[in-house]
Amino acid sequence: MKRTVQTIIVAMFVVMITGTFAAAAAATTPTGSFPFFHLGCLVVGGLTIVSLKHRYPKIYLTEAVGSFAMYAVLVALFTAPVIEMVKGLVS
Repeated sequence: MKRTVQTIIVAMFVVMITGTFAAAAAATTPTGSFPFFHLGCLVVGGLTIVSLKHRYPKIYLTEAVGSFAMYAVLVALFTAPVIEMVKGLVS
């Protein structure tokens, strides 16, 4: 039972972070240039982490949640608005 509850918690976290990314990307990108590839990468990465958490119960809940959070930050760093902000800071 504990394994199932922890898997559900990780899945809910993945859905919330992915939804937040989608909302932020929709708000900051111009019309017609939504980063579908980045969203797909988040979905596939989230599914992978949830399935690993379910398959291997020795993975701690905080490890699974933390690894997806770091992955989401990494994916977000390579979206167009962030790249444009970094270009503006550098130049």
